[in-house]
Amino acid sequence: MAGVHARDGAGLMRGLLVALGFLTRIPVPVRVFDDACAQRTSLAWYPMVGLIVGALLTGVFIALPREHALLSAALTLLAWVALTGGLHLDGLADSADAWVGGFGDRARTLEIMKDPRSGPAGVTAVVLLLLLKFAALASLQVENAWLLWLSPLLARAALTAAFVATPYVRSGGLGTVLKDAPRAACILAVLFGIAACLVCGLRGAIAVGAATLVFVLWRRTCMRRIGGFTGDTAGALAEMVEVTVLVALVYA
Repeated sequence: MAGVHARDGAGLMRGLLVALGFLTRIPVPVRVFDDACAQRTSLAWYPMVGLIVGALLTGVFIALPREHALLSAALTLLAWVALTGGLHLDGLADSADAWVGGFGDRARTLEIMKDPRSGPAGVTAVVLLLLLKFAALASLQVENAWLLWLSPLLARAALTAAFVATPYVRSGGLGTVLKDAPRAACILAVLFGIAACLVCGLRGAIAVGAATLVFVLWRRTCMRRIGGFTGDTAGALAEMVEVTVLVALVYA
């Protein structure tokens, strides 16, 4: 019995390592990516990875001098992109190109998202989003600075929720294996993320409300255009949740 529990615990830990290795540039053992079970269970760890990313970025942001707000915001944003490897920015760029160039056609939209090159719409979307993140970080009041972690956490909880609530339409895509993720564990993980935010009171509730609004609009848009979502649109979702929560915290 002890051996069974040990194997289960090791399997759970491998799932966390897969999620950490995929969503960040934090080094993890390469062999964990060969474990199909760990890949499936990794989806339930996405909110936890968001919490880890958020905690690290909050520490960086608070440690930087507030008298140089613009420079501190730029350095925090640099750390943000470096820590995540710009993973979701790529999805945002591909989605923007596809939505503009797809002209409402499902097949054309999916085809454009497969193109690794970024067009004008994609570049513009990334620039505007980074500019908005930078402005929000520079505008975040001192008393709200410690709440920065809400943004990465809710963004990754939204990714888990996407696989639970929305069909994945890209056959053979990176998210194919995640379609078989344990549903109950994923739902509990999303609820954990929401509960962690609500502990922060009114501002936490505002952040959850902002993330929920983005998720609902994103899902409706994806269902209407392509009948579900892809890895690229998931990346766009993460970036949109992050920036929307940041802006909401500025005005909270």
